[in-house]
Amino acid sequence: MTDALQTDVLHIATGSGETVTDLTRECESFLSGAARGGDGLLNIFVPHATAGVAVLETGAGSDEDLLAALRDLLPADDRWRHRHGSTGHGRDHVLPAFIAPHATLPVIAGRLELGTWQSVCLVDTNGDNPHRKVRLSFLG
Repeated sequence: MTDALQTDVLHIATGSGETVTDLTRECESFLSGAARGGDGLLNIFVPHATAGVAVLETGAGSDEDLLAALRDLLPADDRWRHRHGSTGHGRDHVLPAFIAPHATLPVIAGRLELGTWQSVCLVDTNGDNPHRKVRLSFLG
């Protein structure tokens, strides 16, 4: 176990459409070196004004359901006052108020403590920015 903060930045290509990108493997890979079998906290942070971090089930339709719910809640149309970028881009700037740009999760014996169907995901509705950074920080 280490008491020092360990940190790294992931570079994720999200493309030009709405995406939910599973980061669980990347988090586990980071922890294999950073946590060294110890207990602590993993913080996942997206330093962008138009993306967030969610813990949810993926692969069974929940990721697409989340994007559909966001389209219903935050339509990509011209209602938004924030108007630079593509039509409806203002909604991308509202997204982090609903899906926070961070999550802090427990790490026990060097392993991320997630429920059976939970995954750590980057949620990005901003097609104008196809490249994202995600900072992983482990505090033992």
